[in-house]
Amino acid sequence: MSALPPKTVAIVQSNYIPWKGYFDLIAHVDEFILYDDMQYTRRDWRNRNQIKTAQGLHWLTIPVDVKGKYLQRINETQISDATWADVHWKSLAHTYARAPFFAQYKDIFQELYATVPFPLLSHVNYHFISAICQILGITTKISWSSDYTLVDGKTERLVGLCQSTNATRYISGPAARDYIVDELFINANITLEYADNSGYLPYPQLYGEFVHGVSVLDLIFNVGPQATTYMKYVAHHDSTQ
Repeated sequence: MSALPPKTVAIVQSNYIPWKGYFDLIAHVDEFILYDDMQYTRRDWRNRNQIKTAQGLHWLTIPVDVKGKYLQRINETQISDATWADVHWKSLAHTYARAPFFAQYKDIFQELYATVPFPLLSHVNYHFISAICQILGITTKISWSSDYTLVDGKTERLVGLCQSTNATRYISGPAARDYIVDELFINANITLEYADNSGYLPYPQLYGEFVHGVSVLDLIFNVGPQATTYMKYVAHHDSTQ
């Protein structure tokens, strides 16, 4: 029996307009699985992110229905106010009106906010993630954990998803070191690695002292087509550059 061809996979919960490191991870793999069968966590990145304004960091938060729904999954979480997209777009337009490349991308993002799906949060996150990947020249396959059969156990489920996709290598977010059982990947003959979120170069940014961890929209509006030169994996491997 011949060995499987190399394939790298990452498995991460969907985030709303994530930071640049999230897209570096997508670009680093052959298949990126949105892990939205996981329990929805409040005050997390699933339904909110930060932008940098003249008044400091500002949260853009999608209102979701969580009252009494302590065990609901991310892909079951519903948006509770259909007007949120208009509010967020107006905030972005006001904040980044003076950014060098806002005018170049304004129509794209205005249309994205005008056409957001409703009411599921997962679908909104995918709506933005897939569009931003296209802007950045990232062509990685994006799938859902619900596309595959899931097994019990934190690490066991990750290994099972890797096996279902014929992955030979798994790249995890750094926070998962606290719970991943390395031996289960070793036993499955899957190479386990952790993403490194350090070492990013600063880029020209509005409003004072530089901040790395804001939404990738800050990077796009400030440096435009040069965005990937401030990203680690994409800058080295994106053939469009």
